Amino acid sequence: MNVGIIAHNSKKTLIEDFCIAYKGILSRHELYATGTTGRRIEEVTSLKVHKFLPGSIGGDKQFTEMIERNALDLVIFFYNPNMINKGEPDMYTIVSACDRNNIPVATNIGTAEVMVLGLSRGDLDWRLGVKSSDIV
Repeated sequence: MNVGIIAHNSKKTLIEDFCIAYKGILSRHELYATGTTGRRIEEVTSLKVHKFLPGSIGGDKQFTEMIERNALDLVIFFYNPNMINKGEPDMYTIVSACDRNNIPVATNIGTAEVMVLGLSRGDLDWRLGVKSSDIV
């Protein structure tokens, strides 16, 4: 499965801790992230992460394009609802793209944990059928 990971600057440490905690599960999947988030995850976990540009210079758009192509199976986006600014990836754009493409999205630690544990159990295997039907 392809797992997209993105985090606002004030949530970078939280996403690092999350990835450390679930390294065993995440290591069995392809990880995609905006540049800074991906680099930080690689540094603390040694996981391989496919990195886009940093979110502030277009990585969030690359990330959204992958969602629009239905190429991600799960998105984890830790954002700070108290500090939304133009230099941060746009939460509304990313979440609404996930909704349009039926891609599960977690925006906080609680839903992220539930989804990653479900990923481990095979609860998201239905995404394989969605992607194969898009090819036809």
